[in-house]
Amino acid sequence: MLERLQKYIAYCGIASRRKGEEIILQGRVKVNDRIITELGYKINSDIDKVYIDDILIIPEEKKVYIALNKPTGYISSVKDEKGRKTIIDLVDVNERIYPIGRLDYDTSGLILLTNDGEVYNKVIHPRKSVNKVYIAELKGIPENEEIKKFCSGIDIGGYITAPAKFKILKSLGGICSAEITIHEGKNRQIRKMCDAINHPVSKLKRVSVGDISLKNLKLGQWRYLNRDEINYLKNL
Repeated sequence: MLERLQKYIAYCGIASRRKGEEIILQGRVKVNDRIITELGYKINSDIDKVYIDDILIIPEEKKVYIALNKPTGYISSVKDEKGRKTIIDLVDVNERIYPIGRLDYDTSGLILLTNDGEVYNKVIHPRKSVNKVYIAELKGIPENEEIKKFCSGIDIGGYITAPAKFKILKSLGGICSAEITIHEGKNRQIRKMCDAINHPVSKLKRVSVGDISLKNLKLGQWRYLNRDEINYLKNL
């Protein structure tokens, strides 16, 4: 596919299209072995090599932002030394992506993936306090005092958790469904918090990270984030 030289320069992240035109007119751009000063010149980016000041330029990797509804039985990493299935097996993209945070092997729900290091660091940084909302199925029905203890910060083995939110959604036959909101991400944190009030988790699903939710994603499916969701992450 043919495209204008200044557009390709902009696509590579070197300069804006207008600035790229200035660079071309200055005689600093070479296509293969030929200096180009013509603004209307077109290249085939699959074949032609473009140089600025004798330095080869290549396109920046396209940034992608993905939401996945992770099933249980998958590791939240790029690869696993034990040969277990990873969430990367579920996402069919060409870019090298990595998960933002993690979900336990036996936890399902929303996990974000990207190749944008800046966004990754923003989401996981403790100072950002990004809320994560889970739906948990617990054994037994917590009393008010247990819920108060859970929400005010609880010892999970040498670590006191930050304040959390806990709302009972329904209870039936000694089983309780609850919405839990935390902004930390310690290993198996919610399970440990529920163990600490003697109501162990039998099932756990994450439904949102900050302003981003699963929406209509079915288990094992993924989608690209929309513009508003991407802007939300970038503006954290």
